Amino acid sequence: MKPNDKLGRGPDRPRLRQVRIEVGTDIRDYVTGQQRVTTVPLTIRRKNNRKMLIPPPGYPSVLAAGGEDSAMIRTLGKAFYWQKLLDQGTYATIREMAVALKFEQGWMAETLRMTTLAPDIIESILEGTQPRTLNLQSLRGRERPFPRDWQEQRTFFGYADGALPG
Repeated sequence: MKPNDKLGRGPDRPRLRQVRIEVGTDIRDYVTGQQRVTTVPLTIRRKNNRKMLIPPPGYPSVLAAGGEDSAMIRTLGKAFYWQKLLDQGTYATIREMAVALKFEQGWMAETLRMTTLAPDIIESILEGTQPRTLNLQSLRGRERPFPRDWQEQRTFFGYADGALPG
């Protein structure tokens, strides 16, 4: 077996020296000489001094979702870690844990409330597919505490008809 055979190349499929990706209005993929050209239907816009790639209507986009929120993911991690400490009996109360870990008791209680979220909502946060209305402030429930019922939570946080996207 020749080295080129492993890669699916042969005399009729030469190795391309360059790959070029262009932004256009439709999806195309073609080869010109020694170069493969892929045209992707995107629009490039600036938002908050960052370049955003916007797909055309009808194509899936992470922009419709809230996107990965590292602060929210970190806070969820803290909440589940603290809940584990309480469940294991390391600390008897939230107050005792707050004093020992040097956190404000009210903030710790707000954060621990996040452990009562529906599992699919937690999963969508970790994947970055949560609705834009779901943010750390709404999760901590300072203005309006979120409901305990999982179906009501989906509606409360802006999932369409109480269902998860996808």
